[in-house]
Amino acid sequence: MLSLFRITGYLEGISYLLLLGIGVPLKYLAHDDSWVKALGMPHGLLFGLYIFLTLALRDKMHWNFKSLVTIMISSIIPFGPFYIDRKYLSNA
Repeated sequence: MLSLFRITGYLEGISYLLLLGIGVPLKYLAHDDSWVKALGMPHGLLFGLYIFLTLALRDKMHWNFKSLVTIMISSIIPFGPFYIDRKYLSNA
């Protein structure tokens, strides 16, 4: 399950960067919201899976409350999942 969490984290992080870096600028600069629609649904599903897996792995990984909150909040910060992978998961 840890490998699934790591893969989900990478995909969620990439989808978020694509959404913020491509979708949002095109929506407001080119008035084309098709990229936001195309990238938003996969990102939302990956975000939900990331949060679910964070909660599912809490006991197995022995994360305290502070670590759990940090890991969950990282999913709404650009590059956050990559930081979490390096800090909390690379030695696991």
